[in-house]
Amino acid sequence: MRGGSVYIAGAVCAIGSMVLASEDIADQYPGSPLYSKPVEVIPHVWSAIGATAPPTYENAGHNNNLSFIVTGDGVVVINGGAAYVLAEALHKEIKAVTEQPVKLVINENGQGHAMLGNSYWRDLGVPILAHEDAAYEFTEYGAQILDGMKRYNRDKAEGTKLVAPTETFSDTKSIQMGDFLIEVLYLGPAHSPGDVSVWLPEQSLVIAGDMAFHERMLPIFEDTMTADWLETWDTAFEPLEATYVIPGHGHPTNMDQVRRYTRDYLIYLREQVGAHLEAGGDLADAYYVDQSPYANLDTFEELATKNAGRVYEQMEFE
Repeated sequence: MRGGSVYIAGAVCAIGSMVLASEDIADQYPGSPLYSKPVEVIPHVWSAIGATAPPTYENAGHNNNLSFIVTGDGVVVINGGAAYVLAEALHKEIKAVTEQPVKLVINENGQGHAMLGNSYWRDLGVPILAHEDAAYEFTEYGAQILDGMKRYNRDKAEGTKLVAPTETFSDTKSIQMGDFLIEVLYLGPAHSPGDVSVWLPEQSLVIAGDMAFHERMLPIFEDTMTADWLETWDTAFEPLEATYVIPGHGHPTNMDQVRRYTRDYLIYLREQVGAHLEAGGDLADAYYVDQSPYANLDTFEELATKNAGRVYEQMEFE
């Protein structure tokens, strides 16, 4: 087993003893804009694991996972990256692994760290695929997203411009390339509009995107409907029964871990907020419902109170 593939043994088989990522860990790949060097999760499937922290100048916005599949007849990249410089750095790593050209980029949602690097790939003539809702989000809010990236990334934003996906789909997109059947799945409402997961059925591996979290606390946005996310999880994501999970953020893992820190967290938070509502509690106090069982997660300090407030606002009218 090659060195990169050995990684998955520690990330999945020995998950109980895994040390969780920390926002305090320094950049893991000095000399590259990438936060970490890509690892081979299973044969021919690679991922550059981003920081489990907010985007900063120091991590160049690489706080999500940038993955790629070496199919034997070309490379499929999952996520454009948060900036041109990150896409360029990822391509350098791809070329160190294989001479196969990049033939497709898949954006896992409409957020900046999925789509802002599209400009690099379109300059090379690579087609870009996304769900129609994600493409709409990027069209509507792309200028705002780009401005936000420029504020923290400063000179590292150079070369980044808005480039929308060149192809969209509404439900499922199946791609046969080389030795891989790649299914790009819109499973239903989840974390943000147009979230997709990339499913490799023959390898039992899912590049889950923001459907699944485990090392950092998941963020609940204004348009994140937590009841819908739970339904999508139970009816569409869980039935995949994936052996390997590459989440949107954090190290490759398994279904038990992402279930514990995504589905179970959403259920727990809704129960806490529900009890608060039943007791006649108001929004001001809802921010401080007990979330201590999840205090070990990165970004807990930044997100826990916001999450509670947004769930309260949702459940108040359910």
